[in-house]
Amino acid sequence: MTTALSTSQAIPPSFDNVGVDELGGKSAPSKYDAANGYTRSSPTLPTLDKLGVKRLPSGLEARSIARDWLEEFGRYMESCDVEGVLSLLVDDAFWRDILAMTWDFRTFQSKSRIKRFLQDRLTASQCSSFELNATTVKLETPYPDLAWVQGLFTFDVVDGRASGVFRLVPVPTSSGDIQWKAHSVLTNLEDLKGFPEKIGPLRDQLPNHGKWLDKRRREIEFIDQDPKVIIVGGGQSGLEVAARLKHLDIPTLVVERHPRIGHNWRTRYEALCLHDPVWYDHMPYLPFPPSWPVYTPAMKLADWLESYAHHLELNVWTSSEVVRAEQDDSTKKWTVTINRLDSGDKRVFIVDHLICALGIGGGKPRMPIYPGMDQFKGRITHSAQHKSAKDHVGKKVVIVGSCTSAHDIAAEHAEHGVDVTMVQRSPTYIMSTKEGMPRLLGPLYSENAPPTDVADRINASFPNPLMKLMHQRVVKDIAEADKDILDGLSRRGFKLGWGEDGSGFLYLAWKRAGGYYLDVGASQMIIDGKIKLKSDSLMDHFTSSGIKFQDGSELPCDVVIFATGYDDPRDAVIRILGNKVSSTLKPIWGLSDEGEINGAWRDLGIPNLWYMMGNLALCRFHSKHLALQIKALEEGIWDGTRYSA
Repeated sequence: MTTALSTSQAIPPSFDNVGVDELGGKSAPSKYDAANGYTRSSPTLPTLDKLGVKRLPSGLEARSIARDWLEEFGRYMESCDVEGVLSLLVDDAFWRDILAMTWDFRTFQSKSRIKRFLQDRLTASQCSSFELNATTVKLETPYPDLAWVQGLFTFDVVDGRASGVFRLVPVPTSSGDIQWKAHSVLTNLEDLKGFPEKIGPLRDQLPNHGKWLDKRRREIEFIDQDPKVIIVGGGQSGLEVAARLKHLDIPTLVVERHPRIGHNWRTRYEALCLHDPVWYDHMPYLPFPPSWPVYTPAMKLADWLESYAHHLELNVWTSSEVVRAEQDDSTKKWTVTINRLDSGDKRVFIVDHLICALGIGGGKPRMPIYPGMDQFKGRITHSAQHKSAKDHVGKKVVIVGSCTSAHDIAAEHAEHGVDVTMVQRSPTYIMSTKEGMPRLLGPLYSENAPPTDVADRINASFPNPLMKLMHQRVVKDIAEADKDILDGLSRRGFKLGWGEDGSGFLYLAWKRAGGYYLDVGASQMIIDGKIKLKSDSLMDHFTSSGIKFQDGSELPCDVVIFATGYDDPRDAVIRILGNKVSSTLKPIWGLSDEGEINGAWRDLGIPNLWYMMGNLALCRFHSKHLALQIKALEEGIWDGTRYSA
C-alpha cells in the first residue's frame, strides 16, 4: 500500500476492520462442524509467503505443469482414488461444482470438506476422458506475491459432458523442489449425453418454402401442442432461459404482461444506462455486434431484447398475465391460467415447470413510510415511476437514497439545471467505471479478452469467498486510482462504504443488490455542488413543505423521489402462487454459508418451480444451468435428488 493511499482521508489505512456500513460483518471465524467432523477455517489467498516459496523457478513451463497435473488428476478421478485426488490439492483448496457431480451449486473449502464430497460422489459421477485445453494454460501473477498456473479442461460424467478450470500454486517439497498443487478447481456441467443443443451443425437443415410464417404463428399460439414450461416475465432473464430451453427442444411459453418486450427498460427514467461494459453483457446465441457501444442505453437495450426474441423465434405472449398457478400435489405439474389482456381470451395450460423471471421483487418498489407523507403538498414518487428530469425544471427535488439509480437521477436533474439534493441514509461504496471496470473485468471481459464462454468459466471458477479476498486487494487499487474523487466526496460529507470486509460492491450485489454506485460522473457533480448532499442526519418526518430531519433541520422541496430499491424476489413469487407457498419457498437472492446464491437457478424448495434472475452476464451463464436441470428431469436422466451433505 502506498503512502498516498494510507494517508488519504477517504481511504482507511487498513481494510481489516472495514464493513461498518449497514451490511457490516466480519468473515466467519474458524469453527467445528459437528455433523461433518472438521474444522472450517476462514479462507486465505495462496500467497508465496504463505506457501513458503521465495521465488518461482526459472524456465517455468506452464503447459507442461498443467499437463502433468491433469494427467494425474484424471487418472485418480477415473479410478475413484479419493486420496490420490486429495494429494494434488493444497490443504485449504476450493472445489466448486455446478451440477456436474452434485446436481447443485456447491462450494467445498478445505481438504476435509472436499474429501467427504469425493467419498460421497466420485464413484457415482463416473468421471472420465479428461482433456486439457492447452491454449488456455497460462502462468498468472495478479500480484507480486500471487502466482498460479491456470488451465481449462473437459471431461465426461455419467450423464453429460463437463468442463473444468484449475489453478495450481507452487508448494515446496522436503527436498527443496517445487510441486504444483490445486488451490481451486471448478467442475461444471456443459451438456447432457444424447441431448445436445440444436445449434451449429445440428440446426434445421431443410429448406422452408412458404411455410415458415404459418408455422411460427401456430408455434407462438400453441395450437398443435401445449408448452412444457411457462416463464413468467419477458425481460432478459426470461428471454435467455427461453432461448436455452428452445435449443434443448423444450416447448416454452414466455408470458409478459406489458404490451412490448423490453417495457421495463423502455419506460424507466430516460437517463438509465448500463454501467457494465458490452463485453460482459453478451446474450447467448446472439452477441451484440462489434459496433455496439461499451455502455448500453436502456432504450437501446429494450429494442435489442425485442429483436432478440424475434430473431431467435421465442414464443412470447405480450399483454398477457398469469392470474392463477396451482401445483398438483401428486404429479407436481402446474395448472396455469393466462389472461390475454388485449383480446380478453383466457387459456389454461398444464405444464411440467414454472419459471418466475421477475427480477428483484417483480418490479415492486420498496417504498419507506414516514410520518406526515399525507400532509406533504408536493409530489412523492419512487424511482421506478420517475421518467424525466424535464418534468421538474424550476422545482426543488430531493432524491432519497445513494445507490446507482439515485446518482443517475440526481445527475440527470443537475444536467437540466434543477435544484436537486441527495439524501444519503447509509454509507455507499463508490468506484469509478473508468478505474474499476478495467481492473475488475478487463482481463476477462474487454476488447482483447478471451472468448465469452471461456471468460464465463474462468469467472465462475473463483468461488465467492475466494473472489472476496481478491476484491479486497483490487478495491485498494481502485481506491488509490479514484483518490481525488473519494477525497472530494469525503470533504462534501459523503459517507463512503467499502462493502463487506472491504470487498467493494461484490458482496453488496450478492447480498442485497444495492449499496454501491459505479460512478460515471455523478460523484464529480456532488463534489462541485451541482448535486447537493444531506448526510448528517436521518429523516424524521414530512412537513407540508418538505422533510424534517432528526437533528431538527428541514429541507424544503417540491418533489421527493425515493430511490430505495425493490422488494425481495420471494414476494414476487408469493404474489403469483399465494401465501400457501411462503413456508416452503426458500430464499432466492443472498448467499448461502458456502457463498453460493441461495435459490436463483436452482432448487427453491418447491418441485418444478424455478427463479431466473441476474444481470445480463449471470443470465447468460446460468440460463443454461437452469435449462439443463429441466431437460434432465424431462428426459428422466435425473430424478431431482441433489447432493446435500
